[in-house]
Amino acid sequence: MLTSPDASAPIDQQLEGHRRALTGYCYRMLGSGSEAEDAVQETMVRAWLAVDRLKAHAALKAWLYRIANNVCLDMLDGTQRRARPMDLGPASTAESALGAGLPEHAWVQPIADSRVLSPNADPAEIADSRETLRLAFVAALQHLPPRQRAVLILREVLRWKASEVAELLDTSVASVNSALQRARATLEALDLDTSGPATVDPAQHELLTRYVDAFEQYDITSLVALLHEDANFSMPPFPLWLRGAEEAGRFMLGQGIKCKGSRLLTTSANGGPAVGIYNPAGPDAYAPWAIVVLEHSGGRITGLHHFIYPELFAAFGLPPRLER
Repeated sequence: MLTSPDASAPIDQQLEGHRRALTGYCYRMLGSGSEAEDAVQETMVRAWLAVDRLKAHAALKAWLYRIANNVCLDMLDGTQRRARPMDLGPASTAESALGAGLPEHAWVQPIADSRVLSPNADPAEIADSRETLRLAFVAALQHLPPRQRAVLILREVLRWKASEVAELLDTSVASVNSALQRARATLEALDLDTSGPATVDPAQHELLTRYVDAFEQYDITSLVALLHEDANFSMPPFPLWLRGAEEAGRFMLGQGIKCKGSRLLTTSANGGPAVGIYNPAGPDAYAPWAIVVLEHSGGRITGLHHFIYPELFAAFGLPPRLER
């Protein structure tokens, strides 16, 4: 399990071969796509500078995870916990003021699937990875102390043996098992929502297509019909969030009317469908506005999470502007 995929390849290729998996680990630890990529880049630099001290290339993967884990623990040296708007307070109404936006580090941020999911992985493995990339799961992980978080990710997401985790963390198997038990108890107490499929199927693509069509036509009646009656609607960096299809529709016809006339490009994030919304920007172009992560269950959209950070578009491979 811990061997390099190709120990005969040049070391730079071996290092790069682990980038996606390491990014997924660091993302679950840190709750931010950009911070995860920074952590992995630092991991690669440290590994490259010290690779001559690696006694056996068969141990490369375990060694890289040890470095990545130490980098993440350094970055988590503080009390700040990333969250979702739904974690911070009750739902508002469509007429409520947006209020002041909170700093970027307050929020769990999305990550492009292309950064963490390998197209060549086993389908069952991909399904498991998608489930543990969901925003709700990543936000729940932020409730765990960093070492418990590492243990749970390594044991239950990456399926490492307790002995392997103990070696990586320089601790005992008993300590690993105890940390895992406490981490499980914390997540169970949070009553994590596990609804929604972890696979991509034709019905999901159809739902996404209908959402894009309704949004670009700004047919809010049709868009609301796609939403579950209890759908969540959030907009980081603003703490305001809405619950219910009707409230979301009222918001889009009120404070959100600036999105009328926008264009959307589809992508994927956090194991599911996503879009990039481009707002009109003058007579000749559209400018990036938000990455929207869609959650769905039972043929309806259960969550629309708008991340109003135009700087995220590059990480999703989306263009910096669209021409009319």
